[in-house]
Amino acid sequence: MYKQQTIVKCDAGLYNEQVTYFVQKANEFRSNIWLECGSKKMNAKSLLGIMSMCIGTGTEVSISADGSDETEAVTALCEMLQRDLF
Repeated sequence: MYKQQTIVKCDAGLYNEQVTYFVQKANEFRSNIWLECGSKKMNAKSLLGIMSMCIGTGTEVSISADGSDETEAVTALCEMLQRDLF
């Protein structure tokens, strides 16, 4: 299992279009991937699950993955959250 923390830096937070792009990217990987924020932990491949977390700009999150491409998955998703536009 590989895990990394990051801060959401995109201006709009993780809402609407950003959630869609994030989940699409997560689904490109074979590993099981989770997004954690506070006490909430959701499957990063679940659009409704991630939307329900209401993650805004400046929020610290953790992304973890377990599988053959876990490091690549976590790195790519963390990089997405640090950009303004996906």
